[in-house]
Amino acid sequence: MTFLLLVIAGCASAPAPVEPLPPPASGPRENVAVAGLMESARTDAAAGRLPAAAASLERALRIEPRNPRLWQQLARVRLQQADYAQAESLAARSNSFAGSDAALRAENQRIIDEARAARR
Repeated sequence: MTFLLLVIAGCASAPAPVEPLPPPASGPRENVAVAGLMESARTDAAAGRLPAAAASLERALRIEPRNPRLWQQLARVRLQQADYAQAESLAARSNSFAGSDAALRAENQRIIDEARAARR
């Protein structure tokens, strides 16, 4: 009986090896449209086209409304436009989505401090 079980077990085919899945990419994937809008906004802001930069960032925020970097970038644009109350508010909103990103929070605080100082 034991011999018969060994023979039957030997006839069973082993399952084919399965290729392992590639490791997941670290961090969330960036939306291509948002990345393009953010780059466009940076280019416009550097060239002094602040209304166009703000419009690009607002469009990007409609796609990713919880992206703290977009809120921060819009806060910078508003600061450049001397819209200090809006800059402060947008930097605070960026903080609400920043999580544990200390560098992002520190830059938001710098924007808030600069906006408050300019309003005095």
